[in-house]
Amino acid sequence: MNPDRISGVLLHVTSLPSFGGVGDFGPAAYGFVDFLAAAKQRLWQVLPLSPTGYGSSPYSALSAFAGNPLLISLEFLARDGWITSERIQSVPGGMPGHEGPCDFNAAFEKKIPLIEEAAANFLDNASQGDRLRFQRFCQDNISWLTDYAMYSVLRRRFNYLSWIDWPAEYARRQPEALTGLMNDSGRELAIEQVVQFFFDNQWAALRGYCSQRNIRILGDVAIFVSYDSADVWTHPEIFELDEDLCPIRVSGVPPDYFSSTGQRWGNPLYKWSLLQENGFDWWVARIRRALTLYDQVRLDHFRGFEAYWSIPADEATAVNGQWVKAPGQALFNRLKEIFGDLPFIAEDLGLITKEVDELREFFGMPGMRILQFGFADRGGHLYLPHRYVENTVVYTGTHDNNTTLGWWRTDASATERANVQTYLHRIDSDPDIVWAMIKAAAGSVATTCIFPLQDILHLGSEGRMNTPAAAAGNWSWRFSLNALHPDLSNQLAAIMEMTDRDGYEKPIEGPAAGGPTDEASLRVCEGSQS
Repeated sequence: MNPDRISGVLLHVTSLPSFGGVGDFGPAAYGFVDFLAAAKQRLWQVLPLSPTGYGSSPYSALSAFAGNPLLISLEFLARDGWITSERIQSVPGGMPGHEGPCDFNAAFEKKIPLIEEAAANFLDNASQGDRLRFQRFCQDNISWLTDYAMYSVLRRRFNYLSWIDWPAEYARRQPEALTGLMNDSGRELAIEQVVQFFFDNQWAALRGYCSQRNIRILGDVAIFVSYDSADVWTHPEIFELDEDLCPIRVSGVPPDYFSSTGQRWGNPLYKWSLLQENGFDWWVARIRRALTLYDQVRLDHFRGFEAYWSIPADEATAVNGQWVKAPGQALFNRLKEIFGDLPFIAEDLGLITKEVDELREFFGMPGMRILQFGFADRGGHLYLPHRYVENTVVYTGTHDNNTTLGWWRTDASATERANVQTYLHRIDSDPDIVWAMIKAAAGSVATTCIFPLQDILHLGSEGRMNTPAAAAGNWSWRFSLNALHPDLSNQLAAIMEMTDRDGYEKPIEGPAAGGPTDEASLRVCEGSQS
């Protein structure tokens, strides 16, 4: 972590008011970066950028390595000549616009075919220079790219069923079947690889734009991966699966104050002993990929690196699980050996043991504090600014919480409201609570503070990103085109100046700025890691 006091904004890319029904790396993203710079913010925190499966949750990804094609900007593909502007504007049935919540289904049905069409044009019209750049991208990512392309093609071929329900020769990755796929479906595989090339080029360009404005990207790595993912299909040997390739034990958390049956997440668990024997190679590759995408990384469910809740897969709830030790110390030693200083933030919320704190502190990782959690009773006071240490990241709220205004209006108990009045002084109106919380976070000793954009925009519960217990309706919030008013950036900048969070003196290092390439390579990378 940089020792300077900084602040940032939490906003997932899909929440941008981009053309095409889902936020992406297009013009709206650059406008948001300009807002961050004007507000003297030095971090942009995003949720995982991985391709999503059922429910469109970024924490239920089809790959821990690949990028979400929906984040690719059609406007930039048209600008760079890979598809005509007329083609993206005149889709049969219309293209979802800039306003309103994300329409993931419409975007998947209408946007993805256009991106694939652009990728096909890309394959047919590449310059020699871009052929070489595409080859280099494939070679740099060969550990996952070819397998992910095969997974994507097969998933589409078998009507988006989970890989375990594919014909056995594909589910079990029989060499003859995969060789036949590569021989028979070479162009489909090439298109999938080019789509990932598009993703990386557009994201690198946006990161370069951030870098020029002294803004770092804080990304997110979920500790577990989805069973229905290219990761488990490609590497079943590193997960706790039976001879039928079904999970033996799955992830979750035990019963607590909030749930009498705990939470059964259902992710397959790692064979940590095997991973350790192999030098944690899979995790090394995963973190290497993350560090090409982000400047810093938030490790979700950090608690699981010290010990994880193991639930028999045939249990319907998390009640009958048990804690199992994880080799977090050995893993982070290995990562430090390879990458040097680890730019990690530990998501250490919930019931945290002394051993978890010791693991985090040994590697110098800051923990998280959520200001909303501090007002219920004395036990929550560790979330209040007077209890912070410098190596802390404080949030007014997260993507899993209600907005500050929504919390104040509907969720906060009478006790919490009274305690807020005592701690933050008199709150006379709804907008006051938002600015009071922002100022309390900014004025704390915590090195870093982060505000969800919904709080800066003073939104109520209508701006909530995720309600963990809800089965539907999550992840779809987008802000409006004209929401980022200069008055907001000016007010936020003034608070940053008064709390000594107005940024770095010198530009940070980062990827070079630039736009997406305007041509591509014809060649499909060969090779598969199985």
